[in-house]
Amino acid sequence: MTKIRKFFKIEERQSTIKREIVGGITTFLAMAYILFVNPSILSATGMDPNGVFLATALAAAFATFAMALLANLPIALAPGMGLNAFFAFTLVIGMGLSWEKALAAVLVSGVLYLIISLVGLRKLIVKAIPQSLKYAVGAGIGFFIAFIGLTGAGIIQANPDTYVALGDLSNPTVLLALFGILLTVALLSLKVKGAILFGMLGTAVLGIIIGLFDVQGMPEFGGILSADLGFHGLFGKAFSEVGWVLTHGVGWLAIISFLFVDFFDTAGTLLSVTNQMEFLTEKDIDKANLVDATSTIAGAVLGTSTTTSYIESLSGTAAGARTGLASIVTGLLFVLAIFFSPLLSVVTSAVTACAMVIVGVMMTKSLGKIEWDVWPVAFSAFITIIFMILTYSISNGIGFGFIAYVVAMLCSKKAKEIHWMMYVVSGLFVVYYILTTLFL
Repeated sequence: MTKIRKFFKIEERQSTIKREIVGGITTFLAMAYILFVNPSILSATGMDPNGVFLATALAAAFATFAMALLANLPIALAPGMGLNAFFAFTLVIGMGLSWEKALAAVLVSGVLYLIISLVGLRKLIVKAIPQSLKYAVGAGIGFFIAFIGLTGAGIIQANPDTYVALGDLSNPTVLLALFGILLTVALLSLKVKGAILFGMLGTAVLGIIIGLFDVQGMPEFGGILSADLGFHGLFGKAFSEVGWVLTHGVGWLAIISFLFVDFFDTAGTLLSVTNQMEFLTEKDIDKANLVDATSTIAGAVLGTSTTTSYIESLSGTAAGARTGLASIVTGLLFVLAIFFSPLLSVVTSAVTACAMVIVGVMMTKSLGKIEWDVWPVAFSAFITIIFMILTYSISNGIGFGFIAYVVAMLCSKKAKEIHWMMYVVSGLFVVYYILTTLFL
């Protein structure tokens, strides 16, 4: 135990082994849905869902272990939501690329991300971002993940007239999610250690009990063991089409799209998670980005879409995690999930809603640090937050926020106060949106 404490700097970061274990379990439970959602999405391209399940679990385990051992951070990684939808529905189904070509584009984007991180370009870009915009990104992500939790559980639903509306409060799934949120709030108010984890567990247990009375939509206990450990032809397929994506315009468009979204999603996630840990250095953040880029490469080789840092890691840090030991726990659970996947059927969107909403609340505290009395800052911060939520994309929020900042500063005759890299990044975002509008 002494060696573990020393290696992960547990006392130095004012944590405990118990707190790290609870944080690691909490993070896993908050993001376990990806094990089932990712195969469902990617199988629409013709990829074998069992192979995608194995690739998803292994990519998440490898990446999260790497984050623990190389960066010592409580950040878990897995194939990213949004990026998997872009992979399946835009590139393969919409544009007619084969899934092998899409995997090759993911692989190349990971290599480029690694190069950007190694040469120090990532650090330069992040340093160029005004501090208030960084706070806005953190708050925006808080609202965003709370929105994901609320919509996933059905508390908020789509409406053809108003776009969104209150869900059906007579729906048992909605009621279970509301119970979970209230239970977690009560536990937090009572200052119970690991309140988010216990809130999720309590919600799952209640759901299973209610499900015994034939109530639809409840978590179900679906057995224990699953023994399908095959890749079903996915492993290594990314290499077969690298030449094609590097020699075709649509291939480069796919590469750039993956790179942009991964880079800025990761920047936003790392910023939000590490803002809670004052003891971290820029070197720690550099290591985290190298792990993220390497994980994208590894995930593509295994046979899944872009592997990236998960904002759900905030549920673990909210439960007290501060070191890579929490990531070791999360990674081990992803390995175990390969064999015990039926057990994860109890981790439904109604169960994870409480973690998503509570963490969202915790993140929005950075709103108070934004310079709202400075108009260019206030406008760009608002655009960052609102676009992140309403476009359902962290990277879109950052992109439009950056563009809004540059425009507002120019109109305020403060051009000299803008870091030159902000001009470059904003210009690249403009080009990116033009190209995606014309060709996607």
